[in-house]
Amino acid sequence: MTEPSSAITEIIAGGWRLSALKTMVELDCARHLAEGPLTVSELAGRCGAHAPSLGRILRTLGAVGVVRTVDVDTYALTEAGALLTEDAEGSMRSAVLTNMDPVLSSATNELLTETVRTGRSAFTERYGVLYDYLSEHPELASVFNNFMTGRALPMARGVAERYDFSSIGKLADLGGGRGHILAEVLRANPDLRGLLFELPHVLPDARAAFDEWGLTDRCEFVSGDFFSAAPEGPDAYLMGSVIHNWDDANALRILKVVRAAMSADARLLLVEIVVPDDDTPHYGKDLDIRMMGLFGQGRERSRSEHTVLIEKAGMTVTDVIPLPFHASLIEARPI
Repeated sequence: MTEPSSAITEIIAGGWRLSALKTMVELDCARHLAEGPLTVSELAGRCGAHAPSLGRILRTLGAVGVVRTVDVDTYALTEAGALLTEDAEGSMRSAVLTNMDPVLSSATNELLTETVRTGRSAFTERYGVLYDYLSEHPELASVFNNFMTGRALPMARGVAERYDFSSIGKLADLGGGRGHILAEVLRANPDLRGLLFELPHVLPDARAAFDEWGLTDRCEFVSGDFFSAAPEGPDAYLMGSVIHNWDDANALRILKVVRAAMSADARLLLVEIVVPDDDTPHYGKDLDIRMMGLFGQGRERSRSEHTVLIEKAGMTVTDVIPLPFHASLIEARPI
């Protein structure tokens, strides 16, 4: 029989495990173990660590599948642990470092209670807008950007592989940054043309990326603000992780602007996390706490919450397709 306290102790222990994971990353253990199994003493020698202490870290991480015991005091990387190397495809190294940064993690630690009391992000009030803070701390910004890119690429490939774009001639990516999702879709659909709609200061970097990818001749670059207007004419409008940055009022405002630009047979494609409406465990519920702490107004929404917003904007949800990294592609069409 499970003790009633188990749920609480499991949550508390999760924080300790994350600290152990951060230690493994900072000591660069995965890089050394990528060459093959090592004893604790051998690994400690390469990492410059105290062997008995490192052994206790590895024992804990072995219990959760990051490393595995292959002999007495000897460990090897698992498939999950290999993602902690810097050059691994889908590397999670920057994810650990970003989420364990003391300033960023304060948003969901000591500052969270104040955020919940007031409904305003205590992080923002202390440090300013997250992206402004990152611009002042370039080393952290680099790690954060690697984290975001590592998360975005599998989702982008998922969109390209799992959605049928065959009936779409032109796809507009609204607020797509450098256009990772749009680029993946264009690669997978040679007859498709793209339009990247972004703020003026973002477009030069996006153009450079599309030049590098050899996709510039298939993409139009348009500057603008989706709070004011969206381009008319595309067959579909894509927004990747845009709506979750805003509260309901601003999210609805964006959706109404896009709906006004859409033709009667166009469609909207939202790449967002869809949180279960019941008590089913889901990564999006945890991420929602981080969104609240860092941004205040940003949030992850359930299917019913997405549906309400989309219907208020004059559209209806016609499909929800699962994607990597716990995300989904929500298809909506004008009513």
